This record gives sequence, structure tokens and C-alpha cells, in this order.
Amino acid sequence: MSENRWVWGWGLATTAENGTILDTWYPEPTAGRLPSGLDPAIPPAWLDQLAVPDPRRAVTVDAVVVEIDLDATPASTPDAYLRLHALSHRLVRPNDVNLDGIFAQLPNVAWTTAGPMHPDDLTRLRPTLLREGVQVQGLDKFPRLLDYLTPPGVRIADASRVRLGAYLSPGTTVMHEGFVNYNAGTLGASMVEGRISQGVVVGDGSDIGGGASVMGTLSGGGTHRVTIGARTLLGANAGIGISLGDDCVVEAGLYVTAGTKIVLRGEESEHPWVKGEALSGRPGLLFRRNSLTGAVEATPRAGVGVTLNDALHA
Repeated sequence: MSENRWVWGWGLATTAENGTILDTWYPEPTAGRLPSGLDPAIPPAWLDQLAVPDPRRAVTVDAVVVEIDLDATPASTPDAYLRLHALSHRLVRPNDVNLDGIFAQLPNVAWTTAGPMHPDDLTRLRPTLLREGVQVQGLDKFPRLLDYLTPPGVRIADASRVRLGAYLSPGTTVMHEGFVNYNAGTLGASMVEGRISQGVVVGDGSDIGGGASVMGTLSGGGTHRVTIGARTLLGANAGIGISLGDDCVVEAGLYVTAGTKIVLRGEESEHPWVKGEALSGRPGLLFRRNSLTGAVEATPRAGVGVTLNDALHA
């Protein structure tokens, strides 16, 4: 098997009193196999110094070394966390790592300003946490990306809006209302003011407008993984369940799904309309709703699509 289908790393695993591994932080995950001769019982000294218990959260912290096959299914919590780190460290792109069954390997965690803890310990230890000024930020399986790494060249206005496992390319700006799920992200400099769901990738120079939504595959039951091409604009409060090619625009407030009936303007056709799925991934289209008839229309566009403000994405 190819060396580039493996990732390994030293990490710090946090374990609750009942034995549940809550998370694992990998400061420097590396593509490839474990180095020959590496002793898993001897972690780097600087990392081992951080492996100290925290009685406030009723957790212990241990140094671990993990190696994963990116094509295999996640086998443990440290395994799952290394996959998420590999995505956010840009070692692997979204949809290029096996995440089947990852939810079963990720326990529900109380995320605090002092680190993760088991939800069952939260009520019992709350007085101590309050005295220490420790706040609870959420109960979830996935943590915030910025609690584990700082992706170079990226702006994130609200840390709670980007999950670990998001893939953000240099030049990307995620505004306060933007959201990027795990195994999703941007392949170039992009503006994100809407929602990028799991499995969705956005091309270079594209803009996900305020309140816009991109349909994922987690809860809808669909299998199509949406992609958005380069220089494409998804207007404010718009949404898509189909892929968009390069240089496309979706009018503000318009939601286009695979079953949407669309009138294709500017082309001869024997049918008065086509379903949205027939236009999925096609470049150079403007999707809009006719204000007189109410029909959804697609019109071929000439030239390039949107142009981002270079000063915002430098």
C-alpha cells in the first residue's frame, strides 16, 4: 500500500475516570508510516511534560503514538481524531479519507475552557469549575478546530463555527455567521458567510453568501456530495442540493435541489424544463426565479464569475 495513504503522530489523549477516551490532540501529524525504530514508550520530552492529570475535570492525560491507514475505517477515538487532524492540517482533502462509522468512535463530550470532560462528571464537578472560572462551551462529539490547531493564512471570526476536521485553504475567510463542518471546506481563497455541510468542497475564489446553505449527506439521506466550482457565488439566503460548476451564480433567496424544475433559457430544447440534477456541476449558469411567473430559470453566463476583495483574503 502507498506510503501516502498513511498518517501517524504523537498525541495527548484525555481520558475520563470511567475509562472513556474523550479526545486526542496531535500537534504535528505526519504523512507516511511510523519511522523505523521509533519506541512508542518514549514520547518526545516536551510532549511528555504536558501529560499531567487535571482533577478539576476528573481526567488524566497520556502521551500516545498512533498510525492510521486512511482507507480503513476508524477503529478508536485516537484513530478518529488523527483523521480529523489530517484534514485540518491539510494532509488529506475532504472525501479522501475513510470516515465510515466515525460517530461510534467519538463520545459526547463536555467542552470547557479548560479542556474536555465527561458529561456525567459535569454536575458533580460544577462547583469546582465555577470556582476556577472554567466555563462550559458545549456538549458535542466534535470540538472546535481552533482548540487544536491554527491553520495558516485563514481568518475565522467565531471559533465555535468551524469544527475540527474542516479543511480550510490559505486565503479563506469564515465570517461570524459562516459554518464549516468536518470533512468539508475550501480548496482556495474563499468567502464563507453561510453553511458548508459535511462532504462539501468549495473552489478557489468562490463566495458562500450570508445565510446560504449547502445540502450535505448526513441527515438528508442523499448520496450526492455537493461541490462548488471556482469563482462561483451562492447568494445570501440561497441554498443548493446540486453541484455548481465554475463561474456560476445562484440568486439570493433561491434554493435549487435535484428535483427543482428549471426552465433553461438561451438554449434550444425539446422539453420546457429540466430537473436540477440535469444541470448539476455545469459551469457558467445563472440560477434565478422569474419575478413575473415564479418559475426557476437557468441562463448561460459569459465570462468569469465573482471576484473577491483581495484585501480581505490576503
